[in-house]
Amino acid sequence: MKPLAVLVRCPGTNNERETAHAFELAGARVAEHSLERLIADPTPLKEARILMFPGGFSYGDDLGAGRIAALHLRTRLADAVRAHLDRDGLVMGHCNGFQILVQSGLLPGIPGPDGGPAATLALNARGRFECRWVPLQVVTPGIFLKGLAEFSLPVAHAEGRFQTASPAVLESLKAKGQVALAYRGEGYPDFPNGAEERIAGITDPTGRILGMMPHPERFLRREQHPDFRRLDLPEEGLGLRIYRNAVEWAS
Repeated sequence: MKPLAVLVRCPGTNNERETAHAFELAGARVAEHSLERLIADPTPLKEARILMFPGGFSYGDDLGAGRIAALHLRTRLADAVRAHLDRDGLVMGHCNGFQILVQSGLLPGIPGPDGGPAATLALNARGRFECRWVPLQVVTPGIFLKGLAEFSLPVAHAEGRFQTASPAVLESLKAKGQVALAYRGEGYPDFPNGAEERIAGITDPTGRILGMMPHPERFLRREQHPDFRRLDLPEEGLGLRIYRNAVEWAS
């Protein structure tokens, strides 16, 4: 049977359809559920092999990107998510989903100074929303980025500047191989937000939770790349590889 990917929607989520399509192309079954519905009845998570938080603007980002969804996740769904992870399930979050995972503490999965948050995604260095394709470099392939090295994906965020709570946290992430993806550009606009160490994506210590600011669901076929007529690209967009890797591992 195909592994089940459960996509979590919140008011303001707007990338669930593209993400569901990506998982279906990768060979998964997909079920979409609102966060409120899962809080009321987390039973669907018992069958899930992949738990996905798509991008968008959950709860309007009214208190900051991902904060309200993360509060619900941390206080009302934590036991069900922990049980999912204890069953060797995977968790993914892109853009706003990454912000939710960081604000909830699922990422980076280590305590910060004095037990507080270990990281955050702050306002971009230029103080504005950035929407563009950027070059990326895989730092630690792990489960999700296997077979990828250098590729490009679009970003669309205002709060994507990854920052750790202390130099010790940053060194711990690097030492444990939790830095998964980095912006390859040396300066703006290829490096769009000023993140520490150009970090674009991280995992937890187990490697089974991935959060990243770029949008792989927007590069599923070559024609979606802005330079597809000029570059020698495979028919399948490289963003789809990330979903294929997750589905293959979860099967």
